[in-house]
Amino acid sequence: MNPTATLHMANGARIEIELLPEIAPNTTASFIWAASHGVFDGHAIERIVPGNWVDMSYTGFRKREGQYIIPYESELHPEITPLDTEVGCVCMGGYDGLGQAGCEFFFPLRSCPEHKGLYPVFGKVTSGLEEILRLEKVGIKPVTDFPIPGLVVNSPVEPEIIDHVELDLKGVTYPEPVRIHEGVLTPSWEQFWEKQKQ
Repeated sequence: MNPTATLHMANGARIEIELLPEIAPNTTASFIWAASHGVFDGHAIERIVPGNWVDMSYTGFRKREGQYIIPYESELHPEITPLDTEVGCVCMGGYDGLGQAGCEFFFPLRSCPEHKGLYPVFGKVTSGLEEILRLEKVGIKPVTDFPIPGLVVNSPVEPEIIDHVELDLKGVTYPEPVRIHEGVLTPSWEQFWEKQKQ
C-alpha cells in the first residue's frame, strides 16, 4: 500500500493524498521529509492562479529547512515514465535553471502537458478536491514585488493556512531526498530573507 498524507487546514477542511513513491521516488521522499520535519505546519498559502494552480509556497514555506533543491526526477530515474499532470494531481514546483524546487508543491487546476518531466506528479488527491476548488475562488491580491519577471503571483486576501500534515507511511521508512545546490537560494527565497531584516 502507498503512503498517504492528510493536509489539515486551519478552517477544518482536510485534503487527503495518496503518495506515489514508485512514480517519483525522490520527489516523494522530499515531501515526506519536509512533512515529517514540520516544514508545512502553520503555513499560509502564498500563490493562487485561478484556472492554473494553487501553489503552496514560493519562499520554501518561510523556513530555512524548506529551502533546498532536488534534482529533476527524470534525471535520477530516467527509466520511470512520469504521469500526466491533471486536476487531482499533486506536483512539485520548480525553478528552471536552478532545477526543481525541494518541497514546494502545487495542485493543478487544469491539464498541464507542458509540465511533464519538469514538475513531477508525486501524489493523487483521494479526498478533499472540493477544498482545492474552493481555494481557486477565494479573494486574491497581486504580489507586485515578486523578483522573477513575467510570473503572475497572487496571494489570498484572507490567509488560507495549513495547520499541519499527517503522514501514514504504512510502516515503511523513506530515505532523505537527494539534494543539489545546497545553500543556494532562489530569488524569491533571497527576497523573503531580505524583507525579514527590514
